[in-house]
Amino acid sequence: MASCWRSQEEQAAKTKAEKIRVALEKIKEAQVKKLVIRVHLSDESSKTMMVDERQTVRQVLDSLLDKSHCGFSPDWSLVESINELQMERIFEDHENLVENLLNWTRDSQNRLMFIERIEKYALFKNPQNYLLGRKETCEMADRNKEALLEECFCGSAVSVPEMEGVLWLKDDGKKSWKKRYFLLRASGIYYVPKGKAKASRELVCFLQLDHVNVYNGQDYRSKYKAPTDYCLALKHPQIQKKSQYIKYLCCDDVRTLHQWINGIRIAKYGKTLYVNYQEAMKRTEAAYDWSSLSSSSIKSGSSSSSLPESQSTHCSSDSGVAVSENNLSGHSRSQSQVSSIFSEAWKRGTQDEVPSVLTHSPLPVCSPASHLTLSPVSVHLPLTLPC
Repeated sequence: MASCWRSQEEQAAKTKAEKIRVALEKIKEAQVKKLVIRVHLSDESSKTMMVDERQTVRQVLDSLLDKSHCGFSPDWSLVESINELQMERIFEDHENLVENLLNWTRDSQNRLMFIERIEKYALFKNPQNYLLGRKETCEMADRNKEALLEECFCGSAVSVPEMEGVLWLKDDGKKSWKKRYFLLRASGIYYVPKGKAKASRELVCFLQLDHVNVYNGQDYRSKYKAPTDYCLALKHPQIQKKSQYIKYLCCDDVRTLHQWINGIRIAKYGKTLYVNYQEAMKRTEAAYDWSSLSSSSIKSGSSSSSLPESQSTHCSSDSGVAVSENNLSGHSRSQSQVSSIFSEAWKRGTQDEVPSVLTHSPLPVCSPASHLTLSPVSVHLPLTLPC
């Protein structure tokens, strides 16, 4: 009796503990920040979806790819476009989307775009154009590309490409630009003071990269009188309006611009950037394998189902000649007409109590080229048929 009472107490305790666990999970779920967002697509349409603070950009991308039925590619990106500052950047796959979107002001005109951008992972497709400091593009065997990526990203420390060269720097609060010799290092961006030689060790720290993001400037030639169209901007993510703390740089050509942007990304994110690319490639390959498997299964099913259909639409005569479906249907109609004549004659003969005999030979199956022919039919009818 005591053991039974003890068992009931234990069961009650377990039930209570389970209820507490479920209640705590509901409380935790209720505390999760959620946002309803609008994502703009390349065809000018948009999708509305809910995201929460636990989701990474990669997870949101996968959800959009599934819903949009787009072809899987590592180039699909979520792009933040800040209209007021005329700048945009590609969100990295490991970033927390909600955390970034909460930096937008309530009346913001910013846009979140779902679009393919080949520059997102161009660094890993052709690393020789970004990691070797060359000013011209070159070809490299795939084996050597892999070796270069492993050397840069798979060691004990990530090797940041030592970018350096002359860039244009926008003066604070002015639409004037001045040339400076800049250098990229793992700890940040530096420049050589005016009047000092390039080899001088008296470098000035221009910016540390821990708390800033790199953006691609848009139409700064007309907005800020930039020397070229190839501009980048560096700012804290919470800065959403014009500020003296936004730094603007201008490059002489698009290649130099992409090299600097990717170099800054490597210095800021390190190996995480390479892991993002590998995960995106795995996701793409898995989707491609599944698609290939599904299409092959559909083809196999359709070929097997087409066999009975072809057999049902064609038959052969005794001579081995195929008979078309049309001829068979015509044959059936003729048989039906003859049968109705015989049936009517039999009925009339029976009404007059005159025995009648109906005999006919079977109808031969005809070939497509022949006409339907009936064998002679003998019908014994009464001498006087009722009107």
